[in-house]
Amino acid sequence: MAKEFETKVLHGDKIGREIASKVTPIYQTSAFTFKDLDELEGFYEGSGRYLYSRVGNPNTDELGAAVARLEGAPAGVAASSGLSAILAGVLAAVKSGGHIIAADDVYGGSYHMLKEELKDFGIETTFVSFTDLSNVEKEVRENTRLIYTETITNPLLRVEELGSVISFAKKKGLITLVDNTFATPLHVRPYELGADLVVHSATKYIGGHSDVTSGVVVGREDLIAKASGKITNLGANLSPFEAWLTTRGLKTLALRMKAQSSNARLLALALKENPDVKRVYYPFGYGEDGYGAIVTIELSEKADMNGFFRAFSWIKIAPTLAGVETTVSHPEVTSHRALSPEARAALGINRQVVRISVGIEHVNDIISQFETAIKESLQG
Repeated sequence: MAKEFETKVLHGDKIGREIASKVTPIYQTSAFTFKDLDELEGFYEGSGRYLYSRVGNPNTDELGAAVARLEGAPAGVAASSGLSAILAGVLAAVKSGGHIIAADDVYGGSYHMLKEELKDFGIETTFVSFTDLSNVEKEVRENTRLIYTETITNPLLRVEELGSVISFAKKKGLITLVDNTFATPLHVRPYELGADLVVHSATKYIGGHSDVTSGVVVGREDLIAKASGKITNLGANLSPFEAWLTTRGLKTLALRMKAQSSNARLLALALKENPDVKRVYYPFGYGEDGYGAIVTIELSEKADMNGFFRAFSWIKIAPTLAGVETTVSHPEVTSHRALSPEARAALGINRQVVRISVGIEHVNDIISQFETAIKESLQG
């Protein structure tokens, strides 16, 4: 087996191939056929692999296995979106009546699902700052089952002390689920640090080209078996074509992420020197060539936000992130819209905060666009 990430990301097991094609074909089929009833019965007895694409498909299996391999995990399963993958992971670990402790600065969509939607499953979530684990310890209950956090939080880019969080969870007998979307397995592999489950919104850096919506959860085999069952029985499966697109995008993850992370670091350094940028959020000190491809800034109160966003030419406003093109978003009205104004204020998310998803363009052009937009936001 290959040892280096750049090789692993390209070469893995091709699942379900009877013809030795260089690339796994798209198994764009809703179902698979059988020669007789004995072969059909064999599927239910465990000797057959595929029956119906909601239950399993070579393309979705290949994606789950590929991300698991990069994370150093024994098993993985693909889902229809990042939130579907999170839901499957949660339900694999927590039953009705259970309790979750989650970091209070996670992605707004995850926050809403954990806080509101899981109530219908009989699961309660407490949100607390993970900057001091004594805060977390105070919230542990008899029915607590899961610790949930992100490797790099969205959008203010706090780098989680995963070793400490995972060690704490193990001492308490709790399962740890980590969203590794922002860091990707190029930078961090939470499973190798002891996490039980790792999720990705594969829509983002795994796919990488803003043309697919998908998710992946990897981790312990027993938990992934349960997560796979949830994905199947709740109808959260990924289509074969979207799985194929995501797997194709995954092959260039190392090249894209290195270039984007390097650009992000240089942009962050440049914006730190701009007197009209009140604050720059970026994980400086975690990598000489960058540590993730997101930069978040808070502009001065003098900046007109509509003027800022209108000033861009080829950089576009988008509610998501991680494509190869640089984009900007406004967390207050997009990713964290579901949070109350009080919750956003407590986290430091206000009208002047901008999340930047840095692409692979020449960094000088990226910096120039932001300098121009900031300048124009101050006029008039």
